[in-house]
Amino acid sequence: MKSVPVATLGSSGKKIPVLGFGTATYPFTEAKALKESILHAIKVGYRHFDTAALYQSEEPLGEAIAEALRLGLIKSREELFVTSKLWCSDGHPDRVLPALQQSLKNLGLEYLDLYLIHWPVSAKPDCHEVPIKKENFLLMDVKLVWEAMEVCQERGLTRSIGVSNFSCRKLEKLLETAKIPPSMNQVEMNPMWQQQKLRKFCEEKGILVSVYSPLGAIGTSWGSDRVLECQVLKDIAHSKGKTVAQVALRWAHEQGVIVIVKSSNKKRMEENLDIFDWKLSHEELEKISQLPQIKGVQGDEYISSLGPFKTLEELWDGEI
Repeated sequence: MKSVPVATLGSSGKKIPVLGFGTATYPFTEAKALKESILHAIKVGYRHFDTAALYQSEEPLGEAIAEALRLGLIKSREELFVTSKLWCSDGHPDRVLPALQQSLKNLGLEYLDLYLIHWPVSAKPDCHEVPIKKENFLLMDVKLVWEAMEVCQERGLTRSIGVSNFSCRKLEKLLETAKIPPSMNQVEMNPMWQQQKLRKFCEEKGILVSVYSPLGAIGTSWGSDRVLECQVLKDIAHSKGKTVAQVALRWAHEQGVIVIVKSSNKKRMEENLDIFDWKLSHEELEKISQLPQIKGVQGDEYISSLGPFKTLEELWDGEI
């Protein structure tokens, strides 16, 4: 079984495995199959799991954790790091605590290790459709929603709190009033979308970055094969006797971020763990740094003439 190194979450000081197993699938995976994938992930060494209210994966994850405890694959809940996220329709001050409590109920857990605001926009309460209808978007009162997130941490229902898909400007605005700074910002990042400005800002503010779509999210509506078909990455992989995916994941790890990987393929699950006992050379890193940059997750589904963000420029504050 592979061992995964850990990093430290800035504002809380908690330890987090630097490689996590993602549970988001589109279209949504049948619960039993997802549970079995998670159980295998635990068997081969994953200890960090990323879920969200949106993903419909909290219950299968909770069932897999309970099964892993029963089988003795882990000795206690303390061995795992579990992240979930607040969906837009619960992005209201009075709905944050109940939403977290529902996630805990779904998971069968007493606490989360990390709870994130999924997107910096709210929707009308009880609007759980995906995508959100354009007329149902609302401006998020980030100050008050964050205060409710802080209460969740203070009550011990989550050990750390953070955000996802926040630009530098949105983080800066949040930091102006936050009593507990966000410990994490989860964003899209891979060799074809390197997020250098955002990573530099987060490092300066003591905010750890975790990344989704590290391989380009091929197979999703927003993803592409740009990462896995990149000739520069193919050449590096060939010279090192590694897969292109391993090179892309190792590159992300060397940038000091937390990497969230997804696969239901048992062989690839294990390959994705095999990135810690070798390094990329300075020359290889330099070649990757010069790759043309193209954002994958545009966020068009969060743009509405009736909502707070009418253009992609407003959603990302120019970071596109």
